[in-house]
Amino acid sequence: MKIRWLGHASFLLESQSGTRIVTDPFDGSVGYRIPKIEADIVTVSHDHYDHNYVEGVQGDPEVVKTAGEFNISGVGIKSIPAFHDEVKGAKRGPNLIFVFEIDGLRICHVGDLGHLLSKAQEEQIGRPDVLLIPVGGTFTLDAEGAAEMVNQLSPRMVIPMHFKTPAVSMPIDSVDNFLEKVGGGERMESTTIEVTPETLGEKMRVVVLNYE
Repeated sequence: MKIRWLGHASFLLESQSGTRIVTDPFDGSVGYRIPKIEADIVTVSHDHYDHNYVEGVQGDPEVVKTAGEFNISGVGIKSIPAFHDEVKGAKRGPNLIFVFEIDGLRICHVGDLGHLLSKAQEEQIGRPDVLLIPVGGTFTLDAEGAAEMVNQLSPRMVIPMHFKTPAVSMPIDSVDNFLEKVGGGERMESTTIEVTPETLGEKMRVVVLNYE
């Protein structure tokens, strides 16, 4: 499967059979260019403008924005209730964690998670092959919290998201602090990485994708 970072918390996940999933699409005020992408499925972790711009996705996608288990176009999707902050949503409301089963891989996108996982949430997620995790702080887990969560889940690959770049004016941190906490990572020139069960080793990789 292919994972393409569109910016912020938005990714295009594409299966070998061609099913296309867009996570947390953003509107133009975030700073990234809105991609012209057609999708079969759109997932929305919470109803904030920088994560729920479903109308910006082309085609006639099925939208998943509630907790539950789904099978759409051959992709298994589990959405797990969580919170956008450390006080059970009192500050910023609810958030969904998504687990995708694609091409024999488990991909976990935690949305704008603002707290560490409970044991029950850890069990529901299982061990991800790829973890897509916010690291910028202020509105989500910060570098330290994200590093702790990586230790909770022991993913085989970590792709950070929701951090400060030249395109973003939000008061969030860059990816640098997170990389320092986890012992470094690979900065890719490309927006996209191809992942298979065979190419993922047991040693965790941290990969920072580029954006357009």
